[in-house]
Amino acid sequence: MTPPTPSDPDAPHRRLDARRNQERVIAAARELFAEQGLQVTVPQVADRAGVGRATVYRSYPSKEDLIVAVVQQQFQELEQRTRAALDGADAYREWCSFVPDLFGRLARDRVLADAFFEGRLVPAARILGLIGQLVAAARSSGKIRPDAGELDIRVLLCGAVRQLIVLDERDPAVWRRYADLVLNALRP
Repeated sequence: MTPPTPSDPDAPHRRLDARRNQERVIAAARELFAEQGLQVTVPQVADRAGVGRATVYRSYPSKEDLIVAVVQQQFQELEQRTRAALDGADAYREWCSFVPDLFGRLARDRVLADAFFEGRLVPAARILGLIGQLVAAARSSGKIRPDAGELDIRVLLCGAVRQLIVLDERDPAVWRRYADLVLNALRP
């Protein structure tokens, strides 16, 4: 298909069609990821959206691009929250507030939890790096183990998140309990 030219009378219709297809792809991906997790394939998303695979790949060259598009707003909010904690006056207090908030968000949104666990995605990796910075800043309070670092955060946070996902745990109280356990694990 050739791209529409400004003199092409069908150009506005094609652009509208492309937007509708993109909305259907995102909606289908969100539904499937919520139902089955991030192991869903791009062909499954295309089938659910009622479009061809090429339509999906045109907008989202990789599955990771599609995942990021689905959780983009959540990642932005999570990154803003993490940066706000970093900018707080008392890093330890911010850390103690941040972890339960993070686990609460992940308990409410399984797609975000899966994507966050997949720390190799650029936004998730960036957020995990910021969380590592928050722990480093909070260490100066003396209330966090002096040897705690970013790897510990990845193992403790992502490990707990992964197990709660695998166990299909959806009770926010259970997620809060594991947030407390993560906080306690880093105390001296």
